[in-house]
Amino acid sequence: MQLSRKLILTSFSVLFFLYLLIHSYSASTKDKPANLNEFLTDLTWLDDWPRWLDIPLQQWTNDAIKSLVQTYGYIFDSINSGLLGVVVGLTKFLTSVPWPLVVIATMAIAYFLSGRKVGTTVLVTFCMFFIGFLSPKFWDKSMQTLGVMLISIFICILIGIPVAIAMSRNPRFRNAVLPILDLMQTIPSFCYLIPGIMLFGLGAVPAIIATVIYAAPPLIRLTDLGIRLVDEEVIEAAESFGASPWMKLTQVQIPLALPTIMQGINQTTLMALAMVVIASMIGTRGLGDEVLLGLQQLNVGRAAEAGIAIVLLAIVMDRITQAYGDRLQQRKKKGKI
Repeated sequence: MQLSRKLILTSFSVLFFLYLLIHSYSASTKDKPANLNEFLTDLTWLDDWPRWLDIPLQQWTNDAIKSLVQTYGYIFDSINSGLLGVVVGLTKFLTSVPWPLVVIATMAIAYFLSGRKVGTTVLVTFCMFFIGFLSPKFWDKSMQTLGVMLISIFICILIGIPVAIAMSRNPRFRNAVLPILDLMQTIPSFCYLIPGIMLFGLGAVPAIIATVIYAAPPLIRLTDLGIRLVDEEVIEAAESFGASPWMKLTQVQIPLALPTIMQGINQTTLMALAMVVIASMIGTRGLGDEVLLGLQQLNVGRAAEAGIAIVLLAIVMDRITQAYGDRLQQRKKKGKI
């Protein structure tokens, strides 16, 4: 059975490659050999890549995007309106809350999630305070950035964890998704913005979509890994007590995999913040604006201040998620999870 699947996959790959060669040759009008004899005797095509072997991927991609916009434009408009409303609402809320309350709330979250670690709490509180201390205008911009990043991270969790669960339960699905994750992580993030702008327009929404594509893979990979690393003996014990597949997943596998899942959320958070400056290029408000303006004006000080503010915000989110993950890990070792 395994051999037949490999044979089918190999045959499909060969046929697809032959189709690309034939299509490229038939569609090209650039110096292609007239017949097989000319192809075998005139070997100049070995010196440089032959022009008639040119797959029109650019045209295919543009046609696909245009078709999507024309056929399903109303769906993308609805998604854009919904996400934009959430972004605007969350940003207004964060910027309207007095800054001392935000600092106190962050301090309380860090204190309780870290397991009452004073060092982590002091570091997080200092970083939040120092963002505004760098420049008063950075506070509102940091809240704008935080709003976009929180929505992006939430969407990553909403999509990533179910995909990871499906991967852990189905090896075939996992083998199909892994190359897609590799593609999401290796394609330059600028490439996500162009179709995002065409589908959703300028602003925060295409930036959120690009951020989700860029930041979701670590969460998916680590969640899948965490679930698969749960001890088989524990799963067998749950089965012996009559646990259903849903009960095994929700009451055994996910709780035991929580430390690894939190590591994935931590990595996703940092990768999302790495998109701040790129997101500002398409109209997303926040700290990335200041970095971009500093670059455009060759104002090193302005760019440095905004860069430090981004780093401080990253430290806050990293310390909170990392400390909570460490706390879960300690509880797992003590057998409390």
